[in-house]
Parts: sequence; structure tokens; C-alpha cells
Amino acid sequence: MTERYDVVIVGGGSAGCVLANRLSADPDVTVLLLEAGRSDFRLDPLIHMPAALPYPIGNRLYDWRYSSEPEPFMNGRTIHHARGKVLGGSSSINGMIFQRGNPADYQRWAAEPGMADWDYAHCLPYFKRMETCLAGADAWRGGSGPLVLERGPATNPLFGAFFEAVQQAGHHLTDDVNGYRQEGFAPFDRNLHRGRRLSAARAYVHPVRSRPNLTVRTLAHVTGLRTRTVDGRPRVVGVDYLRGGRRHSVGSGEVVLSGGALATPQILQLSGIGPADVLRPLGVDVVADLPGVGANLQDHLEVYIQHASVQPVSIAPWLKHRHKPRVAAEWLFLRSGVGASNHFEAGGFIRSNDTVDYPNLMFHFLPIAIRYDGTRPASEHGYQVHIGPMYSDCRGSVTIRSRDPKVHPALRFNYLSTPDDRREWLEMVAKAREILAQPAFAAFSGGEISPGPGVQTDAEVLDWVARDAETALHPSCTAAMGTGDQAVLDPADLRVHGVDGLRVVDASTFPYVPNGNIYAPVMMLAERAADLIAGRTPLAPEHVPYYRYRAGDPLYPPGDARNATEVAA
Repeated sequence: MTERYDVVIVGGGSAGCVLANRLSADPDVTVLLLEAGRSDFRLDPLIHMPAALPYPIGNRLYDWRYSSEPEPFMNGRTIHHARGKVLGGSSSINGMIFQRGNPADYQRWAAEPGMADWDYAHCLPYFKRMETCLAGADAWRGGSGPLVLERGPATNPLFGAFFEAVQQAGHHLTDDVNGYRQEGFAPFDRNLHRGRRLSAARAYVHPVRSRPNLTVRTLAHVTGLRTRTVDGRPRVVGVDYLRGGRRHSVGSGEVVLSGGALATPQILQLSGIGPADVLRPLGVDVVADLPGVGANLQDHLEVYIQHASVQPVSIAPWLKHRHKPRVAAEWLFLRSGVGASNHFEAGGFIRSNDTVDYPNLMFHFLPIAIRYDGTRPASEHGYQVHIGPMYSDCRGSVTIRSRDPKVHPALRFNYLSTPDDRREWLEMVAKAREILAQPAFAAFSGGEISPGPGVQTDAEVLDWVARDAETALHPSCTAAMGTGDQAVLDPADLRVHGVDGLRVVDASTFPYVPNGNIYAPVMMLAERAADLIAGRTPLAPEHVPYYRYRAGDPLYPPGDARNATEVAA
């Protein structure tokens, strides 16, 4: 190992890009960022055009194309899991929806032993540090961070019908799902700016790539960690990787794994860090017996309820081949038009019933009927709402099946495996149908086309979900921080229990998946981890109010005149 760096970051995805930027800000610290995928070439429209998001998913040049094991409660289906195979990781191919989760998510984290400093007050300043919220900075939102967030215009008349329908169904609008009150419906923040995707790589790495102490290597597939015993304890001292068909090794003062919730436990297990009863049968020498590595796998499952539209107001015609040159030209030269939006411009969060303390159901509205792979129903015009429960108690696992690092691990999610999960799905579908059946949609709806009127009973609904649901692409929690027997990381510094010189910073770190898309929580985690790794004084906690249904808090921030109107109503 002739090369040596102070910090080697394994994985150039969302978390890895943040760490590369923040840690290399100290010119005396040498940082190597290793990404197994290729570069996110600036002129690649399949990455940078927001509306092109269906194309990279499933494409071997952009997507690692993971698949689950046959899911026993989903008729033995294998579920495709897209993961970004490019600098920026999944932030280079995701739906660009920016949601922090609910403040109560972080209170739930902090309730775990040893995790008091992961409450909302401690996380909030890092959410704010990373973002420039163009809708306006305030006590809840940041205004000077590298990640510029544009709020969806949601001007299509179908969005107007949607906002009216949710109110007719008894729900509220909110000013900002990432601000004082998540519960309700609103235009969404999106990580795109001036008509281009703003991935983690574009926001954090490319602006600082010229730093002499930062080295970025793409097409570098890490095969394992080098360890040795120091003072009776295992210590990670370097990384092995493949690049250009050749084997390379690099020494490190510290290694940070940021491969994501699927790749990180695979690398740990290949390196002998994980459940001994999984590793020994494969001939892997056990460095540290940590049964929680690869356990506790959590995700969000979703389906689309689709309606035909009798009015020609959806964006479907723009997907026809004859319109694509115009869409491409408007985007390329003007950064405008249909290509300049992800079209996930609005949605919301509600509680499935009044016994739930904070929202457990998520909605994304789309002014077209289409699937992630680009396939559409026969109807020319349509619209849909993506729906899914946020707090499934299903738990799965990630386990290596081979010592070959190029063989994907076995993924078992166990979707729909618990009574609570199935009950929430029934509540979810009923709530969504209730909204879409409101008078606001009467002028548009040509009838439900998925699942269709033939799906009504509880058994029929669950059978449809089992047949039709897809992952929302939020795998997480497979190397969770905590202090119990299944914990992998020390919450104080994200070091791997029992192993020196090694930390994990990515979605696998979460103890529980937040109630929304996970990109924003991952970025917050990485921002905070950078301070922990660098030994900088953490940002001071910010104790601001947030809406709590159970506490009877006002719908708007304290002092907002609209609260008096709500009380009067």
C-alpha cells in the first residue's frame, strides 16, 4: 500500500459527497472518495434532465439493479431495487423529492438508549446548514447551504383539483411539509435548480473537486477492508478495490463506509464484520461478530392509484416521440418546458386514524398515469397518486451469498408480513380513494383504472397490493446506531462497535426509517457526521416549536394570525 490518505470514503453517493466536501475543507486532511460507478458527465441528459428520471432506472449503465429474494407475502415476487451506479449515487437517479420526515421521527430516534443527541433540536441545524430553500429561510428552513431547493409550481389544473379534493375530504393544506407542520398537503421541495437535477455530486463535490487534498476516483469497486490487530482490537488500516481490471490497495487513517443500506452491510460482511453464523459457512474469517450488520432492513412500499382523465390536461402527450425533440430543445437551450420538472410537484402526509400521533401515510400526486419504468395504461390522459404507509413494522435483512464482491447480496424485505402493516395498507387505500372521489375531480375523472372498480374487499385490496406494489426506494437501517445487542454503530461518533478506524455514514445508520423520502435525512446525517469525524464542535441545538396533533398545537406557527381563524371556524 504505497498510497495513504487520512480519510478514505467508500461510496460517492449522497452521504459520501457531503463528507468529501466537508472533510476536505481542512487543507491538512487528505481525502480519497471511491465510487464504484462512473462519473456523472455534465452533458448526460438522462441524469440532469429532471423529467428523464424513468430512463436511468433499470438501465445497467446507471443502476446497480438489485432484486429482492422472492417475497413470501407478495406471491413470491422479486422486487427490483434501483441504486445509483454513478457519482452522486441514488441522488443522480432518484425522483428529486426533498422531504425531511417528521420532527417526531427524530424524537423516536432520541428515545433509544444512548441516542438523546439525535433529537429534532440537534438535527435541525444540520438540515438548515445544507439547504438554500428558495421559498424562504426562517426558523425551520435554511437559506445559504449548497443544496438549492425549488418548490414545485403545481400549476397544472389537476394539482388544483387535488388540493381542493383533500380539503373536501377533511384534510388541511400546510405551508411547508419540511417546516412547522408536516401534516397536510402542499407543493413539494425538490432538489433541482434552474431546470437541472441538483444531485449530491453537483451540490457538494464538483464545486470543490479542484482542492489538492481531495481525490475522487470513479469506477473503483471496493472489494474489502484491510484490518489488523492493534492492542488486542481489530483496526481498519486500508481498503482494497478493483479499477480497470486491476487490484489496488490504499492505506488510511480512517475509513468511512457510505455505500448505502445495501452495499455497506455487504462490504462489512465481506470484510469479516457481521453475524458470524452467516460469515463462517462462506469461509469468511470473522473479525468482529456483529449480528446487527445487515439486520433491521426497512423500506417503504408504494402503489399508484390511477384515474383516466376526460379532459386533455395531463402531460401525457409530451411523452410521444414526435414531441421529444421539442422537449429536449426547450430543456437544453432554455432550461424550461416539460423536461425541466420532475412533475412530483405536490403531495402530503396524513394520519390513518385518530389514534396515530403523527402522519403515517404519504401521498405524491402526479399529473399523468405512468409507472417508474415509463409504461402507461391505455388511457391517453390520466393522473395518479403514489401512496404508501410510512411506519411498517416489517423487518428484513441483507446477507452476502458469496465471497465474490460482484455478487449482489440476498435482500429479504418481508413486505406485508405483519398484521399492522396490512391494516395500514387497507387504511391507506381507503383514504386515497376517498380523496380522489371528491367533487373537485368530477370534471376530470374518467374512472379509476388502477386498481379498478373490481378491487373492493379487504382481501382484494391486499391481493392487489401484493401483485402491484413497488419499492419506494428507501432501503435503510442495516447498520443501525445504538447501544443494544443488534446495534452496529456508536451514536456518539458513528464508529463501528468493536472495530477501530471505521465508521458508517449513510442510510444504513438509521435506527428507524423516517416518514418520507430518505435523501434529506441522509444528507443531514452526513453533515452532522462530518463535524463528528473532524472533531469540530457540533452546531448548537435549535429548540423550535413544531406541530403535534396529540398536544393540540395550533395548525400554524405560534403567533400566526391564521390560528385565530381556525379556532373561530
